[in-house]
Amino acid sequence: MTDTTDPKPGLFRRFWTLLWSPPAAISLGVLLIVGFGTGILFWGGFHTALEMTNNETFCTSCHEMRENVYAEYQGSVHQNNASGVRATCPDCHVPKEWGPKMIRKIQASKELYGHFISGSIWTRDKFVDRRIELAKHEWERMKRNDSQACRNCHSLVYMDFTLQENRAAENHQKALDQGMTCIDCHQGIAHDLPDNYLTAYRGVVERLQAEGAIPAPKPVDAAAIDGYLKTTN
Repeated sequence: MTDTTDPKPGLFRRFWTLLWSPPAAISLGVLLIVGFGTGILFWGGFHTALEMTNNETFCTSCHEMRENVYAEYQGSVHQNNASGVRATCPDCHVPKEWGPKMIRKIQASKELYGHFISGSIWTRDKFVDRRIELAKHEWERMKRNDSQACRNCHSLVYMDFTLQENRAAENHQKALDQGMTCIDCHQGIAHDLPDNYLTAYRGVVERLQAEGAIPAPKPVDAAAIDGYLKTTN
């Protein structure tokens, strides 16, 4: 007797069973492929979103930054210079290494609270009142990491002092010999300095040294550094 049953339902059932209950080898392969593809999509989306928060436009999207520090940055040597090489907000304030960058982003998330809820620097007067506190945070960060943001572009080791002005060459050689870091002299490069900044900066350095967070300095000519700061800021 001839079997007239339509074979299609059987094929469909076998395919459906294979799809949901595949052999172990196929199951592992499917999981690896799907997991790899999902990982690429997730990483691509995460990286894209991260970079959207890591540029000058995003940094100056709130009025606190746009009307204060960004206004001070206008015309500075980091914005306009002979070479045309610019250092924007993330170049100085966001580490390039993955781990430190993630830590910095997490730390910066509290700024959302300051912007949307507390309004800690909503007005110019509030910003000026807290300028010294904000400056201390950045000085401490840069002292702890040996001015890493500066050294991403500048290196005392590779400077040709013979091509620099005498005063710059002398101070850079002194910094190299005495183990100083960029921020020890180069403050106020892109932003206005708070009142009594030298005293405040020394307080930050002394506290970090007392905590053992940074090494004790080699003998430094404090008067020479003060004179250099006063002539360059």
